[in-house]
Amino acid sequence: MQRIVNPATGKLITELPGADADAVDDAVWKSRVAYQGWSKVSPGDRARMLRRFAAVVEEHKEELAGLETLNAGHPVSSARWEAGNVADVLAYYAGAPERHVGQQIPVAGGVNITFHESLGVVGIIVPWNFPMAIMMWGAAPALAAGNTVIVKPAEQTPLTALRLAGLALEAGIPEDVLQVVPGEGEVAGARLAGHPDVRKIVFTGSVEVGREVARAAAGSVKRVTLELGGNSANIVFGDADIRKAAASAPYAVFDNAGQDCCARSRILVQRDVYDEFRELFTEALRTVKVGDPALDTTEMGPLISAEHRERVRGYLKREPDVVGECPEGEGFWMPASAYFDVAEDDPLWTDEVFGPVVAIAPFYDELEAISLANATPYGLSGSIWTGDTGRALRMARAVEGGNLSVNSNSSVRYWTPFGGVKQSGLGRELGPDALDAFTDVKNVFIAND
Repeated sequence: MQRIVNPATGKLITELPGADADAVDDAVWKSRVAYQGWSKVSPGDRARMLRRFAAVVEEHKEELAGLETLNAGHPVSSARWEAGNVADVLAYYAGAPERHVGQQIPVAGGVNITFHESLGVVGIIVPWNFPMAIMMWGAAPALAAGNTVIVKPAEQTPLTALRLAGLALEAGIPEDVLQVVPGEGEVAGARLAGHPDVRKIVFTGSVEVGREVARAAAGSVKRVTLELGGNSANIVFGDADIRKAAASAPYAVFDNAGQDCCARSRILVQRDVYDEFRELFTEALRTVKVGDPALDTTEMGPLISAEHRERVRGYLKREPDVVGECPEGEGFWMPASAYFDVAEDDPLWTDEVFGPVVAIAPFYDELEAISLANATPYGLSGSIWTGDTGRALRMARAVEGGNLSVNSNSSVRYWTPFGGVKQSGLGRELGPDALDAFTDVKNVFIAND
């Protein structure tokens, strides 16, 4: 049985049976049967069902937000945004079935046309940090393209995935088109990744597990999309709006208690404004409201588990230079912490800590900023703060990351591509081209005679 715990209190919410390999096999068989019907649903009807699914999610947004707050410890204001994102993503991809068209390519001797063919069964292995949003980033375009979907949620956070599967049925999505199989990653996740009848795997999680998923998928040469984390840089130049950059920087790190692949967990500040930034950032960090995630005023909640909290604490070899407040007692609490003048070879700089910890260091010029920013095996996201448009473009091209923002800390927009470089993963999610990742292109030549 899987014990589902409230991270804000450490108390048991419920227990669920975990799927074994046989249960995954059964889900795949049902998904293959459902695919025979779903793939033949007309684009217009598929679009209508997805729009209805989006509307039903919108109607249950407060319920979903409450589940995410209870199960994942997200501040309820953030959880409401996440539930809204699920509805928005579904609505966005509801417009895709009727617009994902092939081509007519001029050739000699006949006519050449292409078709986008759905793959079949798609497996989505979801992490615990943003369970319902990341689930739908994969499921919505996969369903829109005519595939059936099996979701394996994280052991810690299956509740919103299970509820979304129920809402899909309420919305008229046919049975077994969207299934959820809770279970351990080493059992249910491994079987889903290696199953010969699963045509694609979408995985979000650690590099180590991502490698195992890729190895399992390679056995049947199935496609994979991998989003494997980050250690993003927040680069602040002296010509930027320093007050704005410093005021926003804590929220670029401590959202979801730092358990965010896009967290700007390394801040690089040009030397001539370093002291000013330090003072302003310290002031901003100490105003972050940490506490009961069910309260609208809370800005940072607990970590997901006691085990994860100990992992994050393992990086703290000395006392932080700045530390915020947090509750004491039950729950997996940890204060927001900042370290200044962090060395380039310090694990706080090179590793993905995945907690409410930020490393800050000075730099002199663009070349040094680029070197420091790229001194990590990751390349997912990042920010560049400057008043110089030319510099912004130079830095954006030089910094190794899949999603960069200028004078902003925003990473994810469902209508633009999302993904990383280096060990941050393979492929892209979201945006107008996401359906291409869930289809094969079939080329057909028709001779003139």
